[in-house]
Amino acid sequence: MDIIFIERLAVDTVIGVYDWERTATQKLYLDVQMAWDIKPAASSDNIALTLDYAAVSEYIQQFAQAKQYELVETFAEVLTREIMDRFNVPWLRLKITKPAAVPAAAGVGAEIERGCR
Repeated sequence: MDIIFIERLAVDTVIGVYDWERTATQKLYLDVQMAWDIKPAASSDNIALTLDYAAVSEYIQQFAQAKQYELVETFAEVLTREIMDRFNVPWLRLKITKPAAVPAAAGVGAEIERGCR
């Protein structure tokens, strides 16, 4: 299976368990890998036959703006399920980095993998 990916997509969302985190948006960075058979699109040069990463990116942006979670883990699980369902993706790996959570670290977060390749 081939992989369509989105790397370091920046989104702003309300996320966190502390009171101060619930009052403003924070930046998250997402890396998404999605299994997809690209042969039909490659042989016809037809975007309708591939996974449109622009559409997926837009959906992720809308999701981040509309939803509020305390845990990065919950954000990851719900978003993964929604992308897989909406875009008919059989396998997805999602890494979410929260850069401002631990001052001594460049970023912390969660990485999950769901489905079958």
